[in-house]
Amino acid sequence: MSSTTLQAIFNDDDVLLKAVKDLKAANYHIEEVFTPFPVHGLEKAVGLPDTRIAITAFIYGVIGFSFSVWMMNYMMVADWPQNIGGKPSFSFAENMPAFVPIMFELTVFFAAHLMVITFYMRSRLWPFKKAENPDTRTTDDHFLLEVSTTENVKALEDLLKTLNAKEIKTKA
Repeated sequence: MSSTTLQAIFNDDDVLLKAVKDLKAANYHIEEVFTPFPVHGLEKAVGLPDTRIAITAFIYGVIGFSFSVWMMNYMMVADWPQNIGGKPSFSFAENMPAFVPIMFELTVFFAAHLMVITFYMRSRLWPFKKAENPDTRTTDDHFLLEVSTTENVKALEDLLKTLNAKEIKTKA
């Protein structure tokens, strides 16, 4: 049997969230949801797994911190030690208070920039990529819900109408 995908347009985020919960309760498969802004609780209602983005941010921060420690030790202690303001440069530990701002800034720098790169790669947002948005109104004030079924399409349409869908289209 072939699968049919219906696109339902909603104009309220609370109505959309209730529709998602009711469709999941009726065992329909939700393909995708397009919203103009984040809807609180939608990811749990759709059944998306928890993200591991916080773990990657921590790892990128550790990489930035490690790089800053190596860089400052190499530059200020090993390669070209300087007596700046009477502070000796014989060891990293003696200069630690002066290095704290640099360590903080490079930790944040690495975490932020590598997170942006990771987000674009994970989302497959490449330069010059063609938009995959099925309805341009979802970037302004409407919400689109794609639901697929292999069974009775008419029953799904009727359910979407009872859930206050403003428009229902069959995806080709």
